[in-house]
Amino acid sequence: MNPLLEQFTLTTNDHCLLLLPPRPRFPSHRPRIHGMSWFQKTFSLKAQSRGSYLVTDEIVASLPEIAEYKIGLLNLFIQHTSCALSLNENWDSDVRLDMTDALNRIVIEDKKHQGIYRHDAEGSDDMPAHVKSSLIGASVTIPISGGTLNLGTWQGIYYMEFRNSKHRRNIVATIQGEKIATSTPPESEP
Repeated sequence: MNPLLEQFTLTTNDHCLLLLPPRPRFPSHRPRIHGMSWFQKTFSLKAQSRGSYLVTDEIVASLPEIAEYKIGLLNLFIQHTSCALSLNENWDSDVRLDMTDALNRIVIEDKKHQGIYRHDAEGSDDMPAHVKSSLIGASVTIPISGGTLNLGTWQGIYYMEFRNSKHRRNIVATIQGEKIATSTPPESEP
């Protein structure tokens, strides 16, 4: 027999002959992932009316748990269909105004009730809000490095509200990553 094949086990099932790799002899041979952790929580953003809002500081303040992660990913998911989350310019507030204006030009509101949209039971701003939400998206994922969000120099997290009246929106934050190792103090001897 071929010496390379000697380490494999031949077995059969109902349909074919299988060649299986050897099983580890000791449990210690199994690969282990250390320090991987999941965390999830839901919180609300400050109620806002139509517009684009920089909410990076509000989100970081709501998630002190970020500081516990050496490396990982933060996923933010907004639980609504007429708003969105985005990453964009964090320095010049005109960008937020321009984003709102541009989206209003791309997806117009049927203020004259001309029948542009079939779904209009919740107001003329509702269906355009759904379209804008689909275009921008309901979630963003941001890397975590050394206990902080690893955003680019000019990046910030936008909450984009597409309805005219103020709404309070919920965010589901999910962190997956490796926690920063904490040392345990040595036990004192009696």
